[in-house]
Amino acid sequence: MSIAIKALAALAHETRLTIFRMLVQAGESGVPAGQLAKELCIPNATLSFHLKELTHAELVIARQESRFIYYSANFTTMNALIGYLTENCCAGTPCGNVEVCCDEKNS
Repeated sequence: MSIAIKALAALAHETRLTIFRMLVQAGESGVPAGQLAKELCIPNATLSFHLKELTHAELVIARQESRFIYYSANFTTMNALIGYLTENCCAGTPCGNVEVCCDEKNS
């Protein structure tokens, strides 16, 4: 539960969620910090703060290659969070398929 709380708290910020989504899309190879800053138009100091929060929540892994620091999503923690959230889904009964309708004409 403590991992879920830390992860959800970290993701409950628009900038951190955006960073995390970009890292998930990048896959295991990750993205260099400079590229994150440039593509998301985030100042380096601000990016550093948000990456620290995501790292503290164990959602992001940093690795250094040469002069660059690459950040990637921690898929182990992400999958554990998804598992935790779905473990008690629908009060323990199978949820089945849920239809989502985004077209106002069909609602």
